[in-house]
Amino acid sequence: MKTGILIGYFEPLHLGHLADINHATGQTDTLHVVILPKDGDSLFKPTLQDKARAVQVACGFFDFVKVHTAQSLNLTDLHGQAWAYDEPNSDTSVISLIINALHIYDNPTLFVKQSFANHLLSNTPLTIQTQQMTPLPNNAYNSIAIYQNPITHFHAIAPSAKQNYTQTVCIVGGESSGKTTLVHKLANHYGAHFVPEMGRLYNHSDLGGTEIGLQYSDYPIIANQHYLAMQNALKNAISPITIIDTDFITTQAFCQTYENRTHPLLTAFCENIKMDHTIMLDNNVKWVADGMRSLGSDDERSAFSKTLMILFDKHQITPHIINDKDYHDRYLSAVRFIDDVIFKK
Repeated sequence: MKTGILIGYFEPLHLGHLADINHATGQTDTLHVVILPKDGDSLFKPTLQDKARAVQVACGFFDFVKVHTAQSLNLTDLHGQAWAYDEPNSDTSVISLIINALHIYDNPTLFVKQSFANHLLSNTPLTIQTQQMTPLPNNAYNSIAIYQNPITHFHAIAPSAKQNYTQTVCIVGGESSGKTTLVHKLANHYGAHFVPEMGRLYNHSDLGGTEIGLQYSDYPIIANQHYLAMQNALKNAISPITIIDTDFITTQAFCQTYENRTHPLLTAFCENIKMDHTIMLDNNVKWVADGMRSLGSDDERSAFSKTLMILFDKHQITPHIINDKDYHDRYLSAVRFIDDVIFKK
């Protein structure tokens, strides 16, 4: 049986990588995909396990594809600039280490880029001359360019890896500040998934449509449902941004306002689940009653905003505040902010 080895960074895993894996599996009976750690100054910092999961999910149906990481092979002393087929360099020492770690002794096929095959054969000091070098057609995707600017190349990122390259933009604010309308507008503008406000949905599904039955024990349920909805949206990300309606800190602020105490489970969510960007809408637009809202007076709205800002400061989050009094102007301000901090327009 023929054995193949594909060594790469896979950061991010993109459609070119998947085409190469498809090609390699057509040439071998068993393909070992080895994922290396990578040093760099990218905004995105997927773990080695994140990268392994993306490859594993994409190839989960292929039982003839075996996924490894440098860590799983006990190659813990590798630096982040070792030789990799998707970003080859002159340091080929990792190749023999990986072959030995895989315990493969039947002259495996090492897959390399066509442009690097001759160099690898003629210049490496390693004793791998017996390995068959098979060039891969990989001209359609530039791994270095995709790594340097994954937002621009988001369409080329493999579906299983997109969750690590979408940024969360959370819209927060008090009652009747226009959060939900803005979330839907931004989702339409960017073609993005959004996470709805779970408190509102919970109000209808479990409380009968009003907050009269809301109590302290409901808040962690709302937060947990919100977390699960976020994970589902990120897992199925279709855009470089994912819009989130309300965050855990806002839920905590409501808990503190209505119950006069915070909830430790909400605190855990606040401390461990961070949004990439937070936009806070000022409570300076007209309050509109919808049958669920109860903080309608100026004093109540002001007090809630102060509670929210205190909690943001406590958890070291600085929201971008939008205080336009016109709803459409708020939408335009949010677009300008997102374009500036994410799309660099």
